[in-house]
Amino acid sequence: MLTIALHTLRTRWSTFSGTFVALSLGVALLAVMGLTLASSLDAPQRQPERFATAPVVVQGQNTLSVPTTIGADVSRETRKLAHPRAVPEETVAKLKKLGTVIADRSFPVRIEGGPRGPRGLIGHPWSTAAFAPYEITAGRAPRAPGEVVTADWARPGQRLHTRHGTVTIVGTVCTLGFENPVFYTDARAAELSPKSTQLVVEADATDVREAAIGESVHVLTGNARHLADPDPDRDREALTAMNALFGTAGGVTAFVSVFVVASTFAFAVAQRRREFGLLLTAGATPGQIRRTVCAEALLVGVLASATGCVVGAYGAPRLADWAVDVGLAPGWFTIGDSRWPYHMAFWTGLLVALLGVMAASWRAGRTGTAQALREASVDARAMPRGRLLCGAGLLLTAAVTLALSLIADPGELLHRKTYVSRPMVLITAVALLAPALVCPLTRLIAWLPAQLPGAGGMLVRENAAAGVRRTAALAAPVLVTVALTGSLLGATATLNEAKATETRERTTADFVVVPAGNTGPTGSKDPAENTGFDAQTLQQLRTIPGTTASATSSSAVYVLEDGVALIRSDARAAEPAPLAATADLPLAAGKVSDLDDGSIIVNEEWERHTVGQTVDVWLGDGTRKSLRIAAVMTTGTGDNGVYVTPANAPGAHVDRVDVTLVAGADPAAVADELRRAGGHVLTRDQWVRASHPGTDRNTRYGFLLVLGIALLYTGISLANTMVMASSDRVRDLAVLRLAGATRRQVLRLVGGEALTVVAVGGVLGLLVTAINLGGMRGALGLLSVHGPMRIPWPELATVTGACAVLAVVFSVAPAAWAMRRRAVELAGTRE
Repeated sequence: MLTIALHTLRTRWSTFSGTFVALSLGVALLAVMGLTLASSLDAPQRQPERFATAPVVVQGQNTLSVPTTIGADVSRETRKLAHPRAVPEETVAKLKKLGTVIADRSFPVRIEGGPRGPRGLIGHPWSTAAFAPYEITAGRAPRAPGEVVTADWARPGQRLHTRHGTVTIVGTVCTLGFENPVFYTDARAAELSPKSTQLVVEADATDVREAAIGESVHVLTGNARHLADPDPDRDREALTAMNALFGTAGGVTAFVSVFVVASTFAFAVAQRRREFGLLLTAGATPGQIRRTVCAEALLVGVLASATGCVVGAYGAPRLADWAVDVGLAPGWFTIGDSRWPYHMAFWTGLLVALLGVMAASWRAGRTGTAQALREASVDARAMPRGRLLCGAGLLLTAAVTLALSLIADPGELLHRKTYVSRPMVLITAVALLAPALVCPLTRLIAWLPAQLPGAGGMLVRENAAAGVRRTAALAAPVLVTVALTGSLLGATATLNEAKATETRERTTADFVVVPAGNTGPTGSKDPAENTGFDAQTLQQLRTIPGTTASATSSSAVYVLEDGVALIRSDARAAEPAPLAATADLPLAAGKVSDLDDGSIIVNEEWERHTVGQTVDVWLGDGTRKSLRIAAVMTTGTGDNGVYVTPANAPGAHVDRVDVTLVAGADPAAVADELRRAGGHVLTRDQWVRASHPGTDRNTRYGFLLVLGIALLYTGISLANTMVMASSDRVRDLAVLRLAGATRRQVLRLVGGEALTVVAVGGVLGLLVTAINLGGMRGALGLLSVHGPMRIPWPELATVTGACAVLAVVFSVAPAAWAMRRRAVELAGTRE
């Protein structure tokens, strides 16, 4: 069998080249994803940055730790507080007896012409500069309230404007990379940021720990000092996001590779039905046929998997460099020397090759001699029973799970892991049922061209409809790409539109005022944008004639559900009467006016969500409190959060003021008054547009990676399969030439068939997209969110057009190459 397999590989190299390329690419992608994941799990320990030379750093309480019980096990759940507490004065007094205590203050600064973005300007007292250490490169240290020292983006002598007045740059320091500092005098920093949540103690660490026993503070020494750095969890969060991103991409890669490779192997075996019929006539047994096919797959699988591992070793460092360049990975991230990803990719590729050919080889061995010879010309008969049962079972599974999700938990369909994985089940089901759908769908698509003068349209229709397996195999890669593009991009677009609809329906204020320099919702990663209103500006905004103003602030509450899960919920703090006048909350029960300092407005996602019930919560600063449920909001898209009064949001700063006009007030005059008071003024429509959610960076790059892999894989597989199909039809094309067709007519026929196949795959992919997005739209309706279903038509047109170009080029080019010979010679060519 091995000798026959080797001879077959040599003589039918064009058939096996397609499966080799498809499989090696899949193994390469699996190796790349595995190497990236393995490297992200082996992260180096973070070193202190801002307090690299500080002896001891003492932080106020900035975490909430709650005991939980799971069965007989007792553990603790910990969450970061929304509003960390300052170090208590009594503790500071104790520490001052041990040595020098330097209060650290960090606050956002916005300077005209200064850096912005994720690492905006951060203000500090000059006395903390020595702990990084920062060293003066030009000028001197600040001595007066209006003097500052910055990094080297500015130069000494410059006078720049800030929201707190004009400052003069008197010195610069070298940039250390982790922040853009602005150093004030210690006194001025204390005026701008009265609250100090951490401090440096120049004393022995053991003495500091003894003094802090029983106090609600954290004592940081050694590498633990990195917890006092700005954004100390950024590496961990980046690696977690990377694991999710590349894990999803790896899962999709595995699915697409198995799907396409199995389809390619099945088509390669189907091409050889006449050969199998002749072997059976010559006396070969079905077992010998199956063993020969499996031996061929084993040889191709070993060679392709080894090649894929080599390509993956080359591609993984390039992917790591890309992840660093776009900010998905920390700057230190590189590919390690793990070996298990190569084993995983190699053996997975080999297994895929064997499984991909197994079903086809079993059918090839069971097919009778006369039937095999008859099917070699026309394969329009019904599908095998096993394929029909598998396809119907998967379709039924997808339908049942969708129905159960809609009934039990509609919100589950809005989660990324759900709308990424669900399309794969439908794609597989539709692909398995494709042979039953291809014939009627092809005749429908090609009906109009068949009515045109000439025989070209009719031949396109009949050839595509008669070659069911060929059409199904060629349409499979198009189906995968179109369905993934439509489902993933359509899901995010539909969800974003639903969130925008919620904002539009909830906002009834005529104007929304946010701090100067901020043009959209709060919560930005830009530290210079997460500022609140000062007391004077807030007072002026509240006293403008002809308006009702509702000042709200961002906070959080924490609740322990079922005794095992500590859940953080984003909260808005507002006075109930102004809130009711400027917003229309999506209430399922209760009234906004019932909110007071002893109550809370929750949503239906909470374990306890009945009006009048009491819930035990922890506020944003860790204070425990029992609050009565005053009202309950619908679940919506999951961003409804909760509402409390300002008394239950200690430490929160007002970052948004909604303004509603009273009857007869002049909108233009009120807008002018709001601008004079201070802040950035937006109309309701402007606020809704600014609040329109966009896809976050990790999701965007994740989908770009997934769809890029799918499109790359589809392009190569489509090209391979087209070349395989075209080389198998050399005699058919010669017969057309002998019947009187010109070379151009034959090539037009081949191109028309390729376009028809792409259209079939595109329609099936669009069907999968519609089902997936329809399920999401139904879930949104059940969650009381009214928004349209968004199908990404431009992206679908782009990927379908790319598939069409590839299909035409790689079908017409081999046909044109083959027709260089005389038609009589081609007609005598052996298959």
